[in-house]
Amino acid sequence: MDNSKTTQELLDFYKEAYEREKKKNEVLAGKLADAQAKADDAQGKLDHIKNSIFWKISFPFRGFVHVIIRTKDRILRLGSPKGVMRKLRNKMREKKAEKRFGTRSFPSKEEILAQRSEAFKTPVLFSILVPLWNTPEKFLREMIESVINQTCESWELCLADGSDSEHAYVEKICNEYMTKVKARHDQIGAGDDQGPVIRYMRLEKNEGISGNTNQCYKMATGNYIALFDHDDILHPCALYEYRKVIDEKNADYIYCDEATFKNGNINKMITLHFKSDYAVDTLRANNYICHFSAFKRELLEGTELFRSKFDGSQDHDMILRLTDRANCVVHVPKLLYYWRSHKGSVASDISAKTYAIEAARGAVADSLTVHGFKDFSIESTRAFETIFRIRYALTATPKISIVIPNKDHVEDLRRCISSIHEKSTYENYEIVVVENNSTSQEIFDYYDELKKDILHSTKIVTYEGEFNYSKINNLGASKADGEYILLLNNDTEVITVNWMEELLMYAQRQDVGAVGAKLYYEDYTIQHAGIVIGLGAHRTAGHTHYRINKENLGYMGKLCYAQDVTAVTGACLLVKKAVFDEVGGLNENLAIALNDVDFCLKLRAKGYLNVFTPFAELFHYESISRGSDVDESAKKKADEQKALRYNKEAAMFKEIWKDELEKGDPYFNPNFSLDYSDYVVM
Repeated sequence: MDNSKTTQELLDFYKEAYEREKKKNEVLAGKLADAQAKADDAQGKLDHIKNSIFWKISFPFRGFVHVIIRTKDRILRLGSPKGVMRKLRNKMREKKAEKRFGTRSFPSKEEILAQRSEAFKTPVLFSILVPLWNTPEKFLREMIESVINQTCESWELCLADGSDSEHAYVEKICNEYMTKVKARHDQIGAGDDQGPVIRYMRLEKNEGISGNTNQCYKMATGNYIALFDHDDILHPCALYEYRKVIDEKNADYIYCDEATFKNGNINKMITLHFKSDYAVDTLRANNYICHFSAFKRELLEGTELFRSKFDGSQDHDMILRLTDRANCVVHVPKLLYYWRSHKGSVASDISAKTYAIEAARGAVADSLTVHGFKDFSIESTRAFETIFRIRYALTATPKISIVIPNKDHVEDLRRCISSIHEKSTYENYEIVVVENNSTSQEIFDYYDELKKDILHSTKIVTYEGEFNYSKINNLGASKADGEYILLLNNDTEVITVNWMEELLMYAQRQDVGAVGAKLYYEDYTIQHAGIVIGLGAHRTAGHTHYRINKENLGYMGKLCYAQDVTAVTGACLLVKKAVFDEVGGLNENLAIALNDVDFCLKLRAKGYLNVFTPFAELFHYESISRGSDVDESAKKKADEQKALRYNKEAAMFKEIWKDELEKGDPYFNPNFSLDYSDYVVM
């Protein structure tokens, strides 16, 4: 009898739960239908207006008005104080860039002599491969001369010419320079196996970028291979800088920073691309390495240089394969390559070579497959057609324990937890609220409410003692049942419904430690998009793209794809519980500040990668988690105490990670100022 009654109660309970969910879905469906109806109504009105006789006959007048408005806006913009200041700032930046990175950065006669006379312990001959095809004479001469003018003369220039009969001058120009360089070679008394040398091959037919470059490689005799486009320019110190890192670091794959220039003048730089050090997730999403790649010949053993099936993105394919094989990938953080933008070049417009988009997608897919990934998808992002969003398949659906510290602030905690329950598509999770000295009855009433919620698993763990963010989270993690720990502030609110899946697709990998989300303030400006060590007034750590608008693409599209970073914020951080325990959780000596950065650096010290993904989005209202330290009347005193406390912990952090701070953040180019979060060049 009792068993029957219990069964009936359970049936009634699940029936009620089903009806609640059904009503919720019906409400959502109704709202969606209403929104669609309004959109259809608005579109109908717009179509009616556009099809009216008045709209059609007023077309010339409207066009005239628009021209006037645009002209007026331009005049006002340029003529206003702000417009004038903007013009002056841009001019100053152009002059600064020209001085630091253009022809004024080229070495003096004394510097050239010093670099050419410098002794290196490692014998190196760079074979510079350049596939030629109907290259304009001006571009061809400037390209060859930029090699001839290298301060390091241990090079051979291998030219494979697939030009048609209408461009026979290409061969003539190459022969002209071959004669000049041979005379120079004989003058300095270099051996047959030393540079400088130009090697030229006239091809029977054009074999495309990959085929022509592979023909160049057949001529190469050097122990390092370098790839150079036929219409670009090298900085005179490029090979010298590469040879230095070969000597100092035994580098077997090298790349540098680059600029895109226009109007045939390298001082007219459109884009300055200052890159991060080697980052595998960044590279999979975006071929940020690009130019100027040089690598040890041994990396090619048993494999091809360029594969024709990836023509248009053959360099991305090659870079993915060879950096996998390399023992020491080195980024030279100097602008040593000038990429010419002209009609028909990829630098000018990717649509000039639309096949490059599919080739890039194929290259990334091939690399992922080699690494054992399955059932992934690769999509272009709003940043650029060849900057990708990669969706990895989940290999399992493990339990995630969401650890949320809390003191009072019932409405904030309710908003946070309600958003998790109502918006999350991932189902296998529990919530662990770590109660920290709350005083309001409302919060304890809400805790009781959470405990009674049979549909969702929630634990209330009590922490006793003064506030210590690290201790609180460590306690919560110790009480968690999940395979993964998701640290989450109580002042957050879920935006992206599949936020846990987006974090988990990276955290599930064996090589990944912490994964962080993209967090916004209430006004949709960015609160967190990855952390850089050394950034900010205290030179401890800071958030990149701070307070940038949500729609901003970020520096070189960085806000649009997942990438490796040094650290992510503990306000939303997913990590395997076993890995969390492996590094001892959060440092309890850092009670308030920098404990999340310290945690991420501990992960890196163990060899793990930390990843930021912009595809898991939440609001972060910030500074609510600890409750109110003081009332308003004592705010000034509290601020002073907070500053003292931060300075103390910042000093501790700097001592612990002294070496890492001195080296600089590997993912933040040293050409950027540490005073700004939005990639301002020094």
